[in-house]
Amino acid sequence: MDAFEQLIATLLRRNGFWTWTSFKVDLRPADKAAIGKMTTPRPEIDVLAYSPTANEVLAVECKSFLNSRGVVFQNGEFWKASTYKMFSDAKLRDTILKATKRQLVSRGLCDAETRITLGLATGKIAKSTDRETLRSHFNSHGWRLFDDEWIRKQVRDLADSQYENDVAYMVAKLLHSGKKASS
Repeated sequence: MDAFEQLIATLLRRNGFWTWTSFKVDLRPADKAAIGKMTTPRPEIDVLAYSPTANEVLAVECKSFLNSRGVVFQNGEFWKASTYKMFSDAKLRDTILKATKRQLVSRGLCDAETRITLGLATGKIAKSTDRETLRSHFNSHGWRLFDDEWIRKQVRDLADSQYENDVAYMVAKLLHSGKKASS
């Protein structure tokens, strides 16, 4: 969902990242062979976010799930692993992240020392037990989780920030001003 990806990109920019949405990854024939899919189209990373100060690139998959059950993560696995290929398939993940870094370095957008970190942004997690096990799993893999709690806090913080000509800022400020008036 483009709107959710744009929101996540806005929140990451506010946290010091430069962002690129819908980043297409160029795979070489050897990459496609490594994942066993010679005819695969170019994979897309929902939000690519670069922190110059940390020399880190986040490859963030976005799953809003606002009108659904949310992310289900139990017994160390995602329910419907095919929805979370980058997190569930190590060979695919390693191949795509290496190709992403190679592409960024060749374009002069980062250097060989830049760390690439996988991330998930989600608007809803099914249950508190899913949240706890998901956080633990992500921490153990060095991945980043931007869950609904993080997103809500970031949006609330937008309401108190300087004006920006951005939909997320406008909505946050409108909702916040409505709460002040009704108090």
